[in-house]
Amino acid sequence: MADLTYPLYPIFAFLGFFLSLVPLPWHLQAWNSGTCYFMMWSSLACLNQFINSVVWHNNALNPSPIWCEISIRILMGASVGIPAASLCINRRLYHIASIQAVSVSRGEKRRDILVDTGICVVFPIVYIALQYIVQGHRYDILEDLGCQPALYNTLPTYFISYMWPILIGLVSAVYCVLSLRSFIRRRVQFNQFLSSNKSLTAGRYFRLMALAACDLTFTIPLSIFIIWLNTVATPIAPWISWEDTHFGFSRVDQVPAVIWKMNHRLVIATEATRWFTPLCGFLFFALFGFADEARRNYVKAFWAIVRPFGFKPTPIQPGRHFVSIG
Repeated sequence: MADLTYPLYPIFAFLGFFLSLVPLPWHLQAWNSGTCYFMMWSSLACLNQFINSVVWHNNALNPSPIWCEISIRILMGASVGIPAASLCINRRLYHIASIQAVSVSRGEKRRDILVDTGICVVFPIVYIALQYIVQGHRYDILEDLGCQPALYNTLPTYFISYMWPILIGLVSAVYCVLSLRSFIRRRVQFNQFLSSNKSLTAGRYFRLMALAACDLTFTIPLSIFIIWLNTVATPIAPWISWEDTHFGFSRVDQVPAVIWKMNHRLVIATEATRWFTPLCGFLFFALFGFADEARRNYVKAFWAIVRPFGFKPTPIQPGRHFVSIG
């Protein structure tokens, strides 16, 4: 069965990988750890999807078991890593809007980074490790999609795997609402704080809020849809024992597209999930890739590249409003 999304999807996935990383340097300089983790998880997920969509185009072979072991864990980690990064962004925005936990020293900044690292890195690693409890066999390979986790559809799977994106999204939504309320109530103090803060402008604050709000509008409905799909697509099997769940664990199911695309609900869920990944990269770049600080950094990068070839910016003379090269 022909893949109608090829080569469009690999192109978008690779662009999502690249565009997610473009604003990373200046966000690292500003110590925006939640934002940086959002970029890292988005770019890693996009790169993973790009490789899978190219290697497994029109085939369901198993040429690289080691890569599949890595790939399914990237998929698992990104499923909670991106919402967790959004949670950290909303959490920081709330603290800024309420003017109660804004970093004023390097020690406080380090503590904020450690908290964000625990939420965005340590928690996804623990989440990935826990998936082994409900992993029925090594992995599946779906033609045109590549490596996919093989989670056994039992009741514990919903608590160990499926519920976490929803819980993270709900906590993030609470922070988002509290941020808006605090901003409206304390707008004058908020503006005074921003005027004295070098790493955060009003424009960047509202772009971060827009990013987190957009992530929420996709994460929670998509997670609920996936849970519903798993409950109706196949019967929920009873949890019998560890040995029963992991019986024949070394098996790898290789599924042709003509088989898995017969389930229209599965097609919708799969396509929505994998297109969500490059969408995160494009959304982030749309919000931050054209901002004032981004354009300034593009100019710096341009002159850093062309300077070894003898080009350099000409200082602007009084009364002139252009820059030439010479």
